[in-house]
Amino acid sequence: MCGISGILNHNNARVLTEKMISAQHHRGPDSNGLYSGSDGRVCLGHNRLSIIDLSENGKQPMYSSDNRYVIVFNGELYNYREIREELKHTFEFKTQTDTEVVLKAWIKWGKDCLDKFLGMFAFAIWDLEKEVLFAARDRFGVKPFHFSKVGDTLAFASEIKAIWETGLLEKEPAEDMWAEYFVNARYDHTRSTFWKGVEKLDAGSYFTWSLKEGLHISKWYSLSEKIVPDSRSEADVMDELLSLLEDSVKLRFRADVPVGICLSGGVDSSLLFALVQRIKGKDFPVHAFTFYTDDDRYDELPWVQQIIKGSSAVLHKCLLRADSIPGMAERLSGFMDEPYGGIPTLGMSRVFETAAESGITVLLDGNGIDEGWAGYDYYRTAEEVDFNRGPVQQAKQQVYLSQTLKKDFLDFLPSSAPQRFHPDPLLNLQIRDIVQTKIPRSMRFADRNSMANSLELREPFLDHRIIELGLNQPASVKVNGREGKLLVRELAKKLIPEHISAAPKRGVQTPQREWLANELSPWVEEELEKMLTGKFGHWFIKDKVNEQWRAYLSGRYDNSFFIWQWLNFSIMNYL
Repeated sequence: MCGISGILNHNNARVLTEKMISAQHHRGPDSNGLYSGSDGRVCLGHNRLSIIDLSENGKQPMYSSDNRYVIVFNGELYNYREIREELKHTFEFKTQTDTEVVLKAWIKWGKDCLDKFLGMFAFAIWDLEKEVLFAARDRFGVKPFHFSKVGDTLAFASEIKAIWETGLLEKEPAEDMWAEYFVNARYDHTRSTFWKGVEKLDAGSYFTWSLKEGLHISKWYSLSEKIVPDSRSEADVMDELLSLLEDSVKLRFRADVPVGICLSGGVDSSLLFALVQRIKGKDFPVHAFTFYTDDDRYDELPWVQQIIKGSSAVLHKCLLRADSIPGMAERLSGFMDEPYGGIPTLGMSRVFETAAESGITVLLDGNGIDEGWAGYDYYRTAEEVDFNRGPVQQAKQQVYLSQTLKKDFLDFLPSSAPQRFHPDPLLNLQIRDIVQTKIPRSMRFADRNSMANSLELREPFLDHRIIELGLNQPASVKVNGREGKLLVRELAKKLIPEHISAAPKRGVQTPQREWLANELSPWVEEELEKMLTGKFGHWFIKDKVNEQWRAYLSGRYDNSFFIWQWLNFSIMNYL
């Protein structure tokens, strides 16, 4: 897990790349590396967080044996040992790293190597002979890749702030993205970012760049094309699911540093804990981390303590207090660069901070299985979902902010029709959530949040084999009128206590609604005033904003997300 960066075709490439490396120090504090071409116009940068092969041999940028190719790699290739076996008769290996496997797999198979990879990754390879850059991103966009084209210069980096640091472009909000965010609560659904001039490489995509040919982007993985209806018995599918889950968790324990897990009281993390015990043994002292707020209405500590009861797990309880929120929100905004989830995301930040302080460098988390196996409540009524608006969980009232925005700003709102991925309503919704809404944004939150603490987060349930298996099942084994991810729950009953496996799906819980209206209301009002009187205050109708805020304080809404949208905007634009 690292940070990557690069400048191509610029007279001052080395100096600009050094600035990007410095801006991403938190992504890889163990060492920095830089490649500079002979004419000084092409540079690649790397920040290293040492996970596999901790020796000096693992440092990047890494070169091919003939020095023709140089790679910067961020992420993990979990099946690197198996691919190395395939390649050992063709190449001599000098390190024990997965980076060297990625480079040599690409040399042998070109872009087709991507289909062989099990992992999360974003990497770039410079061909010194042809002067062509090849870059690729993993199937579900777990690892980030941002880029900007400024004239004939290309800049890329793991994080947006690194590109700003070069001075090639200013930090300027993209009105269309902010309008979409405020009006429809949609974000991370296109290649665009919230900032002008900065794009991201789509998940499952690659590009080539040369000064002569320019930039060409292509898809290498399409989830919609993987739909092949599965007519096997439920028993056979359950056997395969268990086998894949075990293999996925086992692969993600490959590391030369300590590995722990995130744990809540829900089915997903309980299943993850059970799988860890099956693989590592019941006496394995896995370090488990969970946050709590000292509010019995929301905290999951009692559930977590039941899950680990009788095991050798070491539980780390991470307290999140209301008075810490303003400082944490400002700090995390500086790492995120774009809007992020509310106080639950700050709760996870406490988890990552505590894990890093405890000497844990890698954590496993439970994201992905709800999307792949239809766990969310709205999957049960997929035909009724409004595709124009992003899903906001844990609230009966959906509050959108068009009435608080001035008409000239609303004119920036994109008018594109929602994309359709499959004729079946459930599959259409699942694919949307994986490629456009829930997974893209949750992976962005998770990456920036964990890397802010120099910690690697791995997602065993987001293995593409598990996702594809779920999508290919008939609706009858995924949802009914009362609950979702039915087959996963049936499997969970075999591995975890029934009162946990039968628990309803619930999001990460915090007293966000209550805190914003009470303990944190002075902070909210301060940020709203800053937003309304600042550089972009002309976007908003002041009276309408204040009216909505007063309505929220009066208890009219059970949804606090729209308050967080304003806070995100204020903090992001006035840091």
